[in-house]
Amino acid sequence: MLNIKTYFLITLCVLFWSANFVIGRFVKDDITPLELSFFRWFFVFLMISPILIFRHKNILNSLKQNYKILTILAILGITAFNTLLYFGLTATTSTNALIINSTVPILVLLMSYFILKQKINSHQSIGILLSTFGVAFLILKADISNVFTLNFNQGDILIIISSIAWALYSVLIKFKPKDLNDFEYFATIVTIGFILLLPFYLYQGYSVDKELEVLKNNYLVFLYISIFASIASFYLWHYGIDKIGASKTAQFTHLMPIFGIILASIFLEESLEAYHLLGTILIAFGIYLSLFYKRADGYKIKG
Repeated sequence: MLNIKTYFLITLCVLFWSANFVIGRFVKDDITPLELSFFRWFFVFLMISPILIFRHKNILNSLKQNYKILTILAILGITAFNTLLYFGLTATTSTNALIINSTVPILVLLMSYFILKQKINSHQSIGILLSTFGVAFLILKADISNVFTLNFNQGDILIIISSIAWALYSVLIKFKPKDLNDFEYFATIVTIGFILLLPFYLYQGYSVDKELEVLKNNYLVFLYISIFASIASFYLWHYGIDKIGASKTAQFTHLMPIFGIILASIFLEESLEAYHLLGTILIAFGIYLSLFYKRADGYKIKG
């Protein structure tokens, strides 16, 4: 029986992240990447502080025994991933970033194979490759010659590193401490990640007046990326990994270009073209092969 609830919640998570992607590019001239990342996790830290207060004993006990893996997960998922992404978006196009981002499911699949010794079946591999092709089809606007107009720069390198960081995080989450529930775990890595990010922010020497102006002019942005792109999305992503595994959850990343197209058509008044529909069909069929395909005898292919 298909877990429709799980797939819906992961899709919602990817939708929230797609909007975060658009926002990161949209505000690049008004907010520095480090400010965007810092204030994002600052507000999240404030929101989860009650968990730290009421569950501090259990969190501290787990931290003493599992500080290595918790620190690694905090660096990958909190400190590095979005900070590198925001920096990358200031130096590269959204087109290049989307192409690079589409490699996350493949990276997760390969890392799961080498780290977790997870088997890769042929239908799962074909499905992921098909979805990746669908993403490329969308980005290149159904014209292969457009590949020659793409220019890659240092921003692309940062997007690649951020993608690797998130893929590795999604695989290593398998080793998170069992004595922490989801909320305690999230509060723990947010605190560690925020503390590690703090020195980089302070080193920039931002003035108090400037930062107050940034907060005043962009408070809705910070509220969105803190509540929806951080707290809600992280919970939903981990929920998906717990239910169907990292490899299958990562496959939903291929929905980001589709959501990006929809958001652009609504908020940026960009037109929808025929190749958008064709690319969407390829992505959808790839996800079907990876998640839902069954053998003729009725037994589901195991990932």
